[in-house]
Amino acid sequence: SASAAARSVRVARSGAAVRPGGRLVACAAVATKADAPASEAASKSEGHEVLLFEALREGLMEEMQADPTVCVFGEDVGHYGGSYKVTKGLADMFGDLRVLDTPIAENSFTGMGVGAGMKGLRPVVEGMNMGFLLLAYNQISNNCGMLHYTSGGQFKIPLVIRGPGGVGRQLGAEHSQRLESYFQSIPGLQMVACSTPYNAKGLMKAAIRSENPVVLFEHVLLYNLKEKIPDEEYTLCLEEAEMVRPGEHVTILTYSRMRYHVMQAAKTLVNKGYDPEVIDIRSLKPFDLHTIGNSIKKTHRVLIVEECMRTGGIGASLRSAIIDNFWDYLDAPIMCLSSQDVPTPYAATLEDATVVQPAQIVAAVEQICQ
Repeated sequence: SASAAARSVRVARSGAAVRPGGRLVACAAVATKADAPASEAASKSEGHEVLLFEALREGLMEEMQADPTVCVFGEDVGHYGGSYKVTKGLADMFGDLRVLDTPIAENSFTGMGVGAGMKGLRPVVEGMNMGFLLLAYNQISNNCGMLHYTSGGQFKIPLVIRGPGGVGRQLGAEHSQRLESYFQSIPGLQMVACSTPYNAKGLMKAAIRSENPVVLFEHVLLYNLKEKIPDEEYTLCLEEAEMVRPGEHVTILTYSRMRYHVMQAAKTLVNKGYDPEVIDIRSLKPFDLHTIGNSIKKTHRVLIVEECMRTGGIGASLRSAIIDNFWDYLDAPIMCLSSQDVPTPYAATLEDATVVQPAQIVAAVEQICQ
């Protein structure tokens, strides 16, 4: 069929592998050291500078060009170009049916995405704000995550759900949601969080090629980050963490916007004589316990920094996984810095007080390393 031929072309171009049963495994097409920061990888080729939202758009556009089954659903994704311009210009390139503007009805167009995936398409569903996807929680949990199992393997749901979330700049409680904690317990759902233009594009492409439903979390304050990315096509593994900064004294696990708070704190820590190892976990479900475990076996101390809520958040699940798997390697209790369990205030000073700040990270490391 035409869609199968297109998929074969896509696989050949990317260097990805196909497992028995047709399951496509997205592998890194750019040769880099496993522990090299993304910016280092990009510096090895001439590359080009892009903002993070442009990197997401590049990844989406390349997959739509390579595979006619890839399509986009969402509010204002068409000729308006999306609320953060990730889909800008795609309606002109691919037409209104492949870049489909929908009514303001998240339950309807998310359910439509699930159905499209069941019938052989590869839909990308955009939530204008991730908080709005709570209206589609039934479709995401009971349909998207479970249909492959409940159909006895008759249906696959190669669906990507993506959009902006996190605490922005005075967006108010309902527009400052972090849905990682809501979605992490849904069986069959994969979750990744991008933090740089390089990994945003690589994760977008890999998520579209996955046979599993994937939620791609983007942070509202990171869209204008600029970085040089390779000119060559590349994808990233959906289940791998990124070593941001090697170190010896303490392992700091973080993701999304908190990566930058951690790196700001790391400068202060180095000046104080500490050598923190910083890992961007990227894969929120499942966790890359190989990379995380190797770091813990070296440092024997762990600090988790997240923007998610403390109760039932990603940090709580990650702490549990570390205790289950690496308890004997720990020389100090695991510390977890999370957002306050309160609705995010509108006032800027109160908003900052609910989110982890670099000074708190420095104080936590000093406490762990005593």
